[in-house]
Amino acid sequence: MLKNLKEYCQNLISFSEQEIDLIDNYFEIKTLKKKEFLLQDNAVCNFIAFISGGSIRHFHVKNGDEKTCDISFENMWVTDFQSFTYDTISIMNLQAMEDTTVFLIRKPNLYKLYKECSKYETFGRIMAENVAQRATEIAMSLSSEKPEERFQNLLKKQPDLFQRIPQKYIANFLGISPESLSRIQKRIYENQKS
Repeated sequence: MLKNLKEYCQNLISFSEQEIDLIDNYFEIKTLKKKEFLLQDNAVCNFIAFISGGSIRHFHVKNGDEKTCDISFENMWVTDFQSFTYDTISIMNLQAMEDTTVFLIRKPNLYKLYKECSKYETFGRIMAENVAQRATEIAMSLSSEKPEERFQNLLKKQPDLFQRIPQKYIANFLGISPESLSRIQKRIYENQKS
């Protein structure tokens, strides 16, 4: 069951068979139904999770409104790094957008794994860098691109997004209303036709 996590790890770092099999000892499998939470705000995030199948929406609530920060898919990592690192209360929610399977490792087990095999420390650094890079890309996109540009980039990077995620969450992620998203989609479609 942990096969695709092992393949993902092997693609980043060369592990021996014995080293890669340590994953079986430290990761747990968790299945989430659509709309089920992996993490809810006001809890401490004590895990890092790898999405094996499905999708997870990252959001926080501000003045009673949900603000979508990211949507993660297969072969991506999810956590609230600030809560995880500093053992603080999370303001982030991680919610399954469809039936989802994750492999998660809890903080104490992660540190045991690092001690048992130092290659996993290198792997952990690479994983953290990937998550940080994605957060930087999103921040730059929100600060410098128009909604239509953000939409087109999202469509290029994740073409199946619109078949898998309700439009209201995509619009929320792009920082626009669902009506604005519909207008952008219509304009792009008409431009492609002409």
